[in-house]
Amino acid sequence: MKFSLTSQTLYSVISGWMLLLTVWACGSSDQSNQSQKGTGTTSSTAEKPGATAGKKKTIIFYGNSLTAGYGVEPSQAFPALVEQKIDSAGLDYDVVNAGLSGETTAGGLSRISWVLRQPVDVFVLELGGNDGLRGLPLASTRKNLQAIMDTVRRKSPEATIVLAGMQIPPNMGTDYTREFRDLFKELATKNDAILIPFLLEGVGGIPKLNLPDGIHPTPTGHKIVANTVWQVLRPVLESRQNG
Repeated sequence: MKFSLTSQTLYSVISGWMLLLTVWACGSSDQSNQSQKGTGTTSSTAEKPGATAGKKKTIIFYGNSLTAGYGVEPSQAFPALVEQKIDSAGLDYDVVNAGLSGETTAGGLSRISWVLRQPVDVFVLELGGNDGLRGLPLASTRKNLQAIMDTVRRKSPEATIVLAGMQIPPNMGTDYTREFRDLFKELATKNDAILIPFLLEGVGGIPKLNLPDGIHPTPTGHKIVANTVWQVLRPVLESRQNG
């Protein structure tokens, strides 16, 4: 689904996104504690990498500030909310939030081997938004995302990869915006990955569901994101657990 915005709202969103470039490019230093937690939690699995061996299956959320929960409590970020849904459904999974504010696909590629020191059963990849906001070459974004998925396949050959699609406002030009949106579908198809068409469905471009920066979801926005992710993720988790 594309953004559907009035001109006034679009101006606010674009302004917020451009302002956000500074915040994300600096790695969101005012959220450093949260970002550090993002490299390893929402569950105790991250503190004990080998804890799930032979026990629970592991799902890793790997992304940027959206995954890390910039501007909200870690328990309010969508990975933690999905973890609650997993527990309520009686599914036996440990959840690791490996989100890091300010992360680009290049940064994600540089740390993927460290994150994958433990085996993973389901890998949710949410990266690319910062690349798009900065207007980075799409060839590089595509190459980095592919390399991340290749690393997952190499280290955990049986893992299911779930790719979170992203969209950006059209200030980078219509061609760039369209190609950016489409590259996620292309990569999902190429890699036999499960696609979340648009992570911020029902949230992006809606001021009341985002923080003043215009892009990071509020706690209510994260609840909607969690529902979007859960619709795609639940059948994947049930299939793997019952398989």
